[in-house]
Amino acid sequence: MSFSATALAGSKPEQYAQLAAQARALLHGEPDRIANAANLSALVYHALPQLNWVGFYFFDGRELVVGPFQGQPACVRIPLDTGVCGTAASHRQTQRVDDVHAFPGHIACDAASRSELVVPLLRDGELVGVFDLDSPQPARFDADDQYGLEAVAAVFVESLA
Repeated sequence: MSFSATALAGSKPEQYAQLAAQARALLHGEPDRIANAANLSALVYHALPQLNWVGFYFFDGRELVVGPFQGQPACVRIPLDTGVCGTAASHRQTQRVDDVHAFPGHIACDAASRSELVVPLLRDGELVGVFDLDSPQPARFDADDQYGLEAVAAVFVESLA
């Protein structure tokens, strides 16, 4: 299979529609979650500006365990209800945090991270894990980023079927 990502253009919602289309093409026909998480992490990390970490944590039935990612080495295990990732997982809601240092219980895996967006991955109502993005820029993520990255995360969950 040959895949070539193209530069994103247009408004932010248009760029995210393009990114979701690229993700769909990249994951098409591949059911392996590790392979898809690895490729999707690389795609998003290189497509979007001002990110220092993009990756996945998978739920093992007790806690979140690091999966494929792009960026500095990461925390390996995150209890539910701990940090931004654990909160997203336990509440089953996207967490968009402008200043991670002001987030109660924040886990500083990379001291350079200042803002974070975490999308829970749910399949048939069951927690699969989370899709996590960090930025060294405070307030890097807005509502357009949230909606766009939720759509990209949904492409990943669809690939698990």
